[in-house]
Amino acid sequence: MYAIEKTEYGIHLTFGGTIPGEEMANWVREFRVVVDSIKSDYMVFVDMRDLKTLSKFAQDQMKVGQTLAREGGMVRSVVILADPKIKMQFVGIAKETGIYEWERYIDSSTEADWEEKGMLWIVGAVDPDSSKHNSESQRIFISGIK
Repeated sequence: MYAIEKTEYGIHLTFGGTIPGEEMANWVREFRVVVDSIKSDYMVFVDMRDLKTLSKFAQDQMKVGQTLAREGGMVRSVVILADPKIKMQFVGIAKETGIYEWERYIDSSTEADWEEKGMLWIVGAVDPDSSKHNSESQRIFISGIK
């Protein structure tokens, strides 16, 4: 299952369950139409909390979609997930397609405010990874004072 929604910031994508390769190919065709309709830079919010691992063919189709996004003006994206296997799969895909540096991953199973952090990244460029590192550093520093 997938859904594509145009928003004020760009595109909101939802992926869930098992998505066969042919269904992912349909997503690419629909996604291309939406990307082509946007005439400026945009952001992408991806909710894949319920997605199952993708087949090789479905992964290849996702690579096509990610390349379309970047070449079509995507500035930043955030991927919300809840499965470490899915994260590994999508980090690999993002590195292959060259969008990794513009994409952030948030684990909804450990981050209660995942939606807020995701929106802060895509619309305000507040990196959820750097804020995590800063708060960890602060805890270490504060605990060292005791």
